[in-house]
Amino acid sequence: MSTSSQKRAVKNYRDRLVARGLSRFEVLGLGADRDLIRSLAKRLAENGPGAAHLRSTISRSLASESPKRGGILEALRRSPLVGADLIPDRPREKGRMVDL
Repeated sequence: MSTSSQKRAVKNYRDRLVARGLSRFEVLGLGADRDLIRSLAKRLAENGPGAAHLRSTISRSLASESPKRGGILEALRRSPLVGADLIPDRPREKGRMVDL
């Protein structure tokens, strides 16, 4: 349990962050990417021309990876069974009688 002085220090620290226009948030990632994510966040928080360039580069990179409609259909069309003229033969049976 935090003491009142610790709570006050955390509150003051978070108030200073808000005053600078920053916000805290939590992300999940691989442990190996920890330093990369921290350095990326630090560069973006500087909010200079380098941060703007980095922000636009990352946005473009992520935008090109967005899933497109029809992805499942495209995968099925690439299947090696396309054009094999398979006729699945399954027995046609009536279902069980269920007493509700």
